[in-house]
Amino acid sequence: MTQPDRRRKRPTIKDVAEHARVSVSTVSYVLNDSGPVAPERRNRVLDAVRVLEYSPNDSARNLKRRSASRIGMVVPELTNQFFAMVTEGVQRAASARDVLVVLVIPEVSAKSEEEQAKLLRSQRIDGVVYLSGTGSMPAASYEIARSGPVVLVDEQIPGIDLPAVVCDSRKGAREVATHVLDHGHRQVAVIGGPSALWTAQQRLAGYREAFARAGLDPDAVPVYYGDYRQESGFEAAKKALESTPRPTALICANDLMAVGAMEYCREVGLDMPEDVSIVGFDDLALSRLLTPRLTSVRQPAHDMGFRAASVLFDMIENNTPDPLSVLETSLQVRSSVSRL
Repeated sequence: MTQPDRRRKRPTIKDVAEHARVSVSTVSYVLNDSGPVAPERRNRVLDAVRVLEYSPNDSARNLKRRSASRIGMVVPELTNQFFAMVTEGVQRAASARDVLVVLVIPEVSAKSEEEQAKLLRSQRIDGVVYLSGTGSMPAASYEIARSGPVVLVDEQIPGIDLPAVVCDSRKGAREVATHVLDHGHRQVAVIGGPSALWTAQQRLAGYREAFARAGLDPDAVPVYYGDYRQESGFEAAKKALESTPRPTALICANDLMAVGAMEYCREVGLDMPEDVSIVGFDDLALSRLLTPRLTSVRQPAHDMGFRAASVLFDMIENNTPDPLSVLETSLQVRSSVSRL
């Protein structure tokens, strides 16, 4: 897949004038409706704006201020508390600069991700913080990256040369799996996230590193894939716990799937953690309210969003961004793991 060319120069009002074979003042009259222009010349200007994909408000504002007034935030959904916390971090960073955030949530719209990206591009935004729910970017988002800065948050997308702000998911996964193994569990199963997502891949790699260090064959540990939603955790736990031999511990790639797994255990009368130990990832607020209280890996979701927006503002102001910012995770030990 072709990488976005961020070196492409944005068209200027002078480019529009030359393409339309008119003066710069004529272009200004047309764009601002501030003076008389013959219909034929007006049509030539409008055609040039369309062909060159000129954004007059963006160009004029950025040339004058070299700062942002409006940014976009693409997030898969807000029912996932982790995504909501990342988005709040972006909003707080933007509010500190009096910058408007245009929110795009593909999951709640009948429009495809491609259509959403086109809509976002039409809003004349100065840059985008992009949280992928698919592990890829639609073609229209590539066009956004060609004409303005884009920062990835929580995910890295293979083949996409864009700055990213992530957490050390691999380290966090390794630590939580080691915690389970240190409690004597050897019949374990993994409820993994979507296989196309970088976060899910990193967490699975971390789990497998812990298995190998404990003398287990990583390839022999069963993995049941979910989609980071509670319902998929329920279904994955059902498959795992109906298998033989039955796992004594479920290692879940996020808290919502861990909640689904706990729901299934209650439905079939399995005690936790005595019959089945369960751990999660994200450390959402609800993990401390569950019974048993959920052992999880804390990600600084708010800080990730704030940092991603800060990197974006640096890019808009023509500063060189860090290509990759990695924030630390921390293991939160509670009462959902029994000792065998």
